[in-house]
Amino acid sequence: MFITRFAPSPTGYIHLGNARIAVINWLFAKKAHGKFMLRLDDTDTERSKQEYIDCLYEDLEWLGLHYDIFARQSDRVERYKECQQKLIDLGRLYACYETPEELDLNRKMQQAKKEPPIYNRAALKATNKQIDMWKAEGRRPHWRFRLNDAEVKFHDLLKGVLLFYPSQNLSDPVVIKEDGTFLYTMSSVIDDLDFGITHIIRGEDHVTNTAIQIQLLEALNNSQHVNITFAHLALLFDQSGQPLSKRLGSFCLKNLRHDGIEPMALNCFLASLGSSSQLCITQDMLKLVQHFDLDKIRGGARIEDKTLYSIQRKILHTMSFNCLSRRNITTTVTQQEWEVIREGLDKVSDVTYWIDVLHGEIVQPEFSCEDAAFLRLAANWLINQELNENTWDLFVVYLKNTTHRSGYNLVHPLRLAITGRDNGPEMKRLLPLIDKQLILHRLMIHQTNSFNTKV
Repeated sequence: MFITRFAPSPTGYIHLGNARIAVINWLFAKKAHGKFMLRLDDTDTERSKQEYIDCLYEDLEWLGLHYDIFARQSDRVERYKECQQKLIDLGRLYACYETPEELDLNRKMQQAKKEPPIYNRAALKATNKQIDMWKAEGRRPHWRFRLNDAEVKFHDLLKGVLLFYPSQNLSDPVVIKEDGTFLYTMSSVIDDLDFGITHIIRGEDHVTNTAIQIQLLEALNNSQHVNITFAHLALLFDQSGQPLSKRLGSFCLKNLRHDGIEPMALNCFLASLGSSSQLCITQDMLKLVQHFDLDKIRGGARIEDKTLYSIQRKILHTMSFNCLSRRNITTTVTQQEWEVIREGLDKVSDVTYWIDVLHGEIVQPEFSCEDAAFLRLAANWLINQELNENTWDLFVVYLKNTTHRSGYNLVHPLRLAITGRDNGPEMKRLLPLIDKQLILHRLMIHQTNSFNTKV
C-alpha cells in the first residue's frame, strides 16, 4: 500500500507552497487507494507554536485533506535516542566540539583556498585529552552523521536518475544539536522508516537532503536497501519572482480563508501548478483525484492571482443551493435567486450584496445629465411592462431604437442604476427577480441629482 506524508514544521502559518505539497501527497495517495499521513516536525521547540499547529489543523480541515495517520515528533524523542545509540555503535555518529566561530573560520580558510565548504572531520582526530579539555570548558557536543564514500544513486519520479558523490560534494550533516535537539535530517528518516512511508513527495530544495537521508535510512535498516520512492517538485514563486516563505507570510492560507477563497478553488489551483494536464475545475475531491497525474507535473510556477480568482469564480458560478445552505451564512435567498446571482459572485459572502440588489437598498451611483435623462426614459417604458425573461431583450431593443444608443453606452448605465455594479449576473435573468417598483425607483431617483456631471 502506498503511504505518503505531509510533514510541516509549525514555525509559521503555512503558505501556498506548503499547501501544494499537502494537496499533491493527498491526491497521489488517494489515487493509489493508499494512506496519507500528517506528521508535525516540531522538534524546534523555540520556534514551534501551538497557534501555528491549531491553524494548520483548520487549514487541512478546510481543504478537505483528512489524514489516516498522525504523529508528532516531540512525542518520539525516546525513539530517536534509541536510534542515536545504534548509529554510535555502528560508528556512523560522532561527537563534535567545535564552536560556531571555529567552524566559520574553517569555512573561510577553505574558501580562501578555493576548496569546497565540506566539513573536514577534525572531530574524528581529537584526542581524549582534547575532549576532556573541551568538556571542562563547558562545551557540549553536536553530533554528525558520518557519510560513507559510496555513490548515492536514486530514481526521482520527476527528475529521473540522480547521482551524488558524498566525498566530493557533501558534508557530514549535523543531526543532533548541542542541546540534544534532533534535527529534521535524522528524525524525519526515523519516522519515514517506522511508519512505512513508501513515497516522499516534496520540494526540490530537499534533493541534497535525500542523498544524505538515503544513507541514514540504510544505516538504520542494517545496511539493507529501503524501498522508498522520491519525487522532488520544482518550487513556487510569488509574482515578484521570490520563493514563497512562511517567515514573510507569502500567500498564507489563513489569510486566503479570511478573504473568502473557496477551498476547492485552491485545491484545483494547487493541483494544476506546473502541470501539463488540462486544468480540472471541480467541487468534488474524488474527481480531482481521478484527474490528477503526478507525471505531468514537470515545472515550477509563479503564483498568479488572476488564475486563482478565475477558478474561484467558475467554482462559485456552479455551486449548488444545497452547498450554500450548508455554509454559515445568514441569508434568505431562494434557490431560484441563488441560481441567478451566483453568476455575479467573487466570494460566497457577496451574496448579501445581491440580496440587497433584489430586495433592499444599494448605494446609488452618480450619472451625467444625459445618462439621467436616458434612465428616466427607460423607467417610463418599463412602467407598463410585465417583468419576465423576455423583458430585458425588449427593453434593450426599445431603448436602442429610441435613443440610437448601443452596446456599452446603452447597457452600462442601466446595469449600474439597477444593481450598483459594473458587472454581475445576466440582466435578462436578474430583472424579473427584482420588484418592479424598486427598479423604477432606482431609475427615476436620478431626476433629483441630474445636475451631477460624473459618468
